[in-house]
Amino acid sequence: MIFQGQIAVYPTFSATAKWLLATLALTLSMASRADFNLPELGDASSAIVSPQKEYELGQTWLRLYRSRVPTSSDPLVYNYVQQLLQRLAVHSQLKDRNLELIVVRNPSMNAFAVPGGVVGVHTGLFLYAESEAQMASVLSHELAHLSQRHFARGVEKQQKASLPTMAAMLASLVLAATAGGDAGLAALTATQAAALDSQLRFSRQNEQEADRIGMLTMVAAGEDPQAVPAMFERMLQATRFTQRPPEFLLTHPVTESRIADSRNRANRYPARQYPDNLDYHLMRARVQLQHENTPQDGVKRFSSELEGDTLSPEASRYGLVLALTDASQPQRAREVIAPLLEKSPDKPAYVIAAADIEAAAGNFDLAIRLLEQQLQRQPEHHAYNVRYAELLMEHGQYAHSEEVLEAHVKRHPKDDYLWYLLAEVHGLAGDILGVHTARAEYFMLNGVYDKAQRQLKNALKLSRGSYHQTALLEEKIKQIIKMQENQDL
Repeated sequence: MIFQGQIAVYPTFSATAKWLLATLALTLSMASRADFNLPELGDASSAIVSPQKEYELGQTWLRLYRSRVPTSSDPLVYNYVQQLLQRLAVHSQLKDRNLELIVVRNPSMNAFAVPGGVVGVHTGLFLYAESEAQMASVLSHELAHLSQRHFARGVEKQQKASLPTMAAMLASLVLAATAGGDAGLAALTATQAAALDSQLRFSRQNEQEADRIGMLTMVAAGEDPQAVPAMFERMLQATRFTQRPPEFLLTHPVTESRIADSRNRANRYPARQYPDNLDYHLMRARVQLQHENTPQDGVKRFSSELEGDTLSPEASRYGLVLALTDASQPQRAREVIAPLLEKSPDKPAYVIAAADIEAAAGNFDLAIRLLEQQLQRQPEHHAYNVRYAELLMEHGQYAHSEEVLEAHVKRHPKDDYLWYLLAEVHGLAGDILGVHTARAEYFMLNGVYDKAQRQLKNALKLSRGSYHQTALLEEKIKQIIKMQENQDL
């Protein structure tokens, strides 16, 4: 299930570029006024931009960015990427491993890291990476940008530069990754030519360092280092027949020389067999279906894979199950999923698929029961809780859905989709106060502070007589006003 926010999405390259660069200028304006007199020992860049300021910049950027792009609310995909990211982070050089993930519903091949521990992954990365190791190579590279604090070091290098130049330094790490090399280039060329030349040379150094440290992370995490040059080759093939800016103007240049460099580095490690992770291929199938035009196209795709070449027959079968379910063919979907369930009856992807089949057939009681059985064993499982709450809501069990979501949102308070669902089910259950408070949280996470305040003021009118509730709401309004003031500095 994919949810696109209720807030307008910026549709064009140039609009995104202009908006993001303006946002970065505002947030860096905040940073330029901060007290930079307390650097970390041994880290000169902390004297310019402290880790705490990086975190604040990252959070401000995330709230605004989330409101302007379609994000994936697929809990299985999110859960998978988050677990892979955390496993890699454990073996990285990051000091603070509290990362915040955003999965962007976009078919382009991109991932990005934002100062303050924000990591973004486009669903299109699944379409290009043919194995978990190839996916891990990209994430490890982005973690290296964070661990080496390339943004702060860039600001340190240009500490005498003007504010627009500093804004472009963050844009060079983020904008090109989120909107593409051309948009990143458009933002970068807004700065002075001399500063741009120096900045781009430093960016290439960052890329080389991220390649080297990223591979160290890969090897330490037990991933195949040969996946790094393999993924670079996939990237180069994807851009071979497109017009690209010269290498020195690309934030993430992919060239034959870079591929050769990574292959030489990978060859230093002993060759051995690495197991392939089925879960990666299952999530890849989910994403492939999400980017098909119609469920019928998905049925044709996965049927063809099963009859011909496929990276994973089991994943192709799973994709066919999902496509048949979406195409309103539950009986055939039951037949196709049977071998998967027989082999792995407790695999979350298969259990949720089985529940979705029954829900599509109108058997909500059975669908709900399938998930309840799994939640008894794994009560905090993210994907099970989200899908369970959705099915309860679809079946009209609003009070129970409220109960599930209220418990789960405490575990994931920064998940805007959970707050969106909670607002919906509060409305269906007739809890108007709950609607306003949940919507306020949703808008706050998306950086739409005026709407968040409006929701809280409506909630205040309904909370009169409850001193505790009123005090909480008033405090939340103060918090949002402060966040908006900091953004507008």
